[in-house]
Amino acid sequence: MRYLPAVLLGRLARVLIRQFRKGGGSALPGLILSKIAPGLLAKTISRFKDGLVVVTGSAGKSTTTKMLVGVARAHGKMVFTNPSTANILQGFYSTIIEQSDIFGRINADLAILEMDEAHAAALTKRIKPNTVAILNVMEDQLDRFVDPALVRETLASVAKRAKRHVVLNADDQNLLLMARDAELKDLSWFGIRQDILKTQRNGLGTAPTYLDDLPREDVSSEVVKAAGLDISVSVAGELGRIKLGSRGLHFAVDAICALETARVVLGSEFDLSIACNTISDLPPVFARGEVVKINGEDVEFLLVQNPGSMQLNLDNLTTDPEQIMFAIGRDVHDPSWMWTVDLSGLKHVDVVAGYNAAEAALLLSYNEVPFGAVEYDLDLATEKFLALPRPKQGMKTVIFSADSMRRMRRSLGFWSPDEVTR
Repeated sequence: MRYLPAVLLGRLARVLIRQFRKGGGSALPGLILSKIAPGLLAKTISRFKDGLVVVTGSAGKSTTTKMLVGVARAHGKMVFTNPSTANILQGFYSTIIEQSDIFGRINADLAILEMDEAHAAALTKRIKPNTVAILNVMEDQLDRFVDPALVRETLASVAKRAKRHVVLNADDQNLLLMARDAELKDLSWFGIRQDILKTQRNGLGTAPTYLDDLPREDVSSEVVKAAGLDISVSVAGELGRIKLGSRGLHFAVDAICALETARVVLGSEFDLSIACNTISDLPPVFARGEVVKINGEDVEFLLVQNPGSMQLNLDNLTTDPEQIMFAIGRDVHDPSWMWTVDLSGLKHVDVVAGYNAAEAALLLSYNEVPFGAVEYDLDLATEKFLALPRPKQGMKTVIFSADSMRRMRRSLGFWSPDEVTR
């Protein structure tokens, strides 16, 4: 009964907001609930017998969490998780509003939450996770994180609060350094076999440490073969195969992280064949290599959020799309980070759009990438792009930042909660 008024108020706020804005109403109700019932999140998670699993890092959190949740559910676990856009504090409270009964109670065995690095550090002060999985450290959002060294410190504080396991990427020198300096215990490692990794022109996009490389740790789970969307994995010595939903070795990293995390969380219940089949059957997380049907035509969405993710996505434009839209929105507060990206994989752009369209066009011009229309109005830019004739081969491709992604999806009618939940 204690949390009944707060939950009802949050639900009312969500209903009212959605009367005026379809697909809205997710952020503000959570903010309201977090202010009037700050203890609800800890109380909710404390009821789960298997506790909390945190997935964090600079990139890949959404895909890894979706895979991990799918695997846990395929093993019979009831999982409380957050939509991939709700990885900050108010998002967790919004998820409670959506998934709980009117008393704030959720029927689940464990929570698997994707967390923004900074919010993970704040939340785990109050709620100790059983397991923490960390994917990587990249050059990311200079206005927030300033330097990768600060991200390492932030993630180390999260890892040290894990009660049982810490799962780390053995191919990121930042995480090797973090584990050593923080003297982390109960570690397990995942990675990509080194001969496969060497085929990547820009590696996995992780931030340099500017220190001598530390030796790679022994891994429990590893990608041992990669050919297009098909990968082979070794998990605790057992072999399996997965067909990924999106191209690029960075998605293979997400998969092997999900497998290793599932292995340590599920223990003796873990079945690799079930896990591999589950991941193979999952569609991409929205906008992460997602293909949607618009006006009867396939359109691919690629989300870029920092230099690493932009580099990896451009490096994997293997189909050389005939038609490309490049939309950089308000979320890119400091567009200078885009100048660190090698754009040689981008052969042309048909429409440049978004709040930072001028900065994006300047970047393309300097790199001698031909481009067509420059349009600040994202809705108008979208209309122009979709009006282009159907490509003779391949599909239209949209490369956008998170702000442009949200606005474009909403304008196209992809606002249903089913589009963003796991």
